[in-house]
Amino acid sequence: MSLLSNLSAARPDRRRPLRIALVGWGAIARRVTHLLDARGSDVVLAGVGTRVRPDEADLPAWIRWLPEPAALAGVEPDMVIEAAGRAAVEPWGLVALRHAESFAVSSTSAFCEAGLLDRLVAAAEAHGSQILVPTGALAAVDALAAASILPLDSVTHRIVKPPVAWIGTPAEEWIDLDGLTEATTFFEGTAREAARLFPANANVAVITALAGIGLDRTRIALVADPRATGNGHRLQATGAFGTLDMSIENQALPANPKSSELTALALVRIIENQRAALAL
Repeated sequence: MSLLSNLSAARPDRRRPLRIALVGWGAIARRVTHLLDARGSDVVLAGVGTRVRPDEADLPAWIRWLPEPAALAGVEPDMVIEAAGRAAVEPWGLVALRHAESFAVSSTSAFCEAGLLDRLVAAAEAHGSQILVPTGALAAVDALAAASILPLDSVTHRIVKPPVAWIGTPAEEWIDLDGLTEATTFFEGTAREAARLFPANANVAVITALAGIGLDRTRIALVADPRATGNGHRLQATGAFGTLDMSIENQALPANPKSSELTALALVRIIENQRAALAL
């Protein structure tokens, strides 16, 4: 079954396809769609929510355009995936949690807004639905979340990206991105501060914080490195469980250097797991 065609295939088992709606049609959403399509995933793209209708050459006419959150009711999605930016999280999330089994949040920096996460959790509890937080560009999130069952003493997260990835952010005002000759740390602070100032680059800091010791105790360092060939993360934690020290370097998403390819891959995984006979 192809997400981007209106053809259907015979069902090999008794599970029905997962009906998804995407909020946003940028680089991440399109990459996720094409990966699911290429893998022959058991998914139906029921609709795409954007403020402006995508060009028909980009979004086939038979995929329903959703101009506002209320339109979700008409496509009956099992799962809604947000990939549109932090401003979309609450309006689409509150409706998605009423009409779908789950709502996956890519723009986790939105959770820095006072009370937003509480409002979404209340909606999920009221309607029996679930908020899903993909692992994004990070690894070892499951280990950190497990470790947090016992007391954690500290969690630090260092994010290293090439200078081009920091263009259009406050980093431009703080350091000379074009003139860098070595790795330069231009921000050190809490996960809450990092996600507020760098929502497109530091979404993953919120994932670390939610898995571990919270937005105000998780320490973040942001680094511009002219020698970096990808987007790097180093996660360190200490606590009653022991110690964790994990590093990963991701390839940047070709259409958006601020995001990592693994961000799209993590969304594919969380989508496919909703219907998988074996979910990891």
